[in-house]
Amino acid sequence: MDDEPTVRMLVTEVLGDLGYMAIEAADGPAGLRVLQSDARIDLLVTDVGLPGGMNGRQVADFAQVTRPGLRVLFITGYAENAVVGNGYLEPGMHAMTRPFAMEALASRIKDLIAGR
Repeated sequence: MDDEPTVRMLVTEVLGDLGYMAIEAADGPAGLRVLQSDARIDLLVTDVGLPGGMNGRQVADFAQVTRPGLRVLFITGYAENAVVGNGYLEPGMHAMTRPFAMEALASRIKDLIAGR
């Protein structure tokens, strides 16, 4: 989930190169609809700042309840402190602060999906 089409395109490309399929969402409500669907989701990759009334952390918290064990990767331009909000990331939540190399993103995604 990201409100910037370019970021969604880059993440989708990285996932495709790794052999994964991406389901895109541009805001929190669209992300919630995907999470409430029957779609297989191995990893939630989301920005923190999203339009539509829900930020990425709120969507990730919802995901943790509706899909226990789902790993979350926040990719954000905010400082990591803004991601954690209440002082910490829940188990299974991880963060990368932009900018980062696409190779670093690919490696992190591969590790998280593999459960490392």
